[in-house]
Amino acid sequence: MTPIMTKQDAARHVDAARVRNGLTWATVADHLGTPLVWTTAALLGQHPVPAETARAACALLDLGDDVAEALRQQPTRVADPAVATDPTVYRFHEALAVYGPALKALIHEEFGDGIMSAINFQVDIARRPDPDGDRVVVTFDGKFLDYRW
Repeated sequence: MTPIMTKQDAARHVDAARVRNGLTWATVADHLGTPLVWTTAALLGQHPVPAETARAACALLDLGDDVAEALRQQPTRVADPAVATDPTVYRFHEALAVYGPALKALIHEEFGDGIMSAINFQVDIARRPDPDGDRVVVTFDGKFLDYRW
C-alpha cells in the first residue's frame, strides 16, 4: 500500500501549482469560499482541510487525489527553528517579545485572569495606505478563556 503523502510535500505541491498557474492566495481563498489567512495556513499544512475543500483546491490547482488526501490529514503543529529566522516571521516574534507583557497585562486588566485562545481564533491581514508608506494591519481575534478551578 502506498503511504499517504506528507502535509509538507502536499504544501510544496500546492504552492508550486499556485505559482505556476499565476494564482494569488486571495484568488484561491475566494474560489474556495474560505477565509484568506486560514486558507493559506491550511494549504501550507497547518490545518486539516475538509474533504470537499481539499478536492476543490486540488481541482483548481490541477493536483491529484494524493494531495487532497494529504491536505485532509491532521497536522503536527510544531515550531520550526528555520521558519523563526525568516525576517517577516522574526518580526512577529520581536513584536510579541516587546509588546507581549503589555498585551498580557491589558488582557488581564480588561477580562480578568485568563488567556486569548489560539484555537477558537481568527486572524486577518489588511493593507492600510499611509503617506509615510503603506501599513500592514494584522488582527488577532481570539476567544477569551478564563482560568477556572
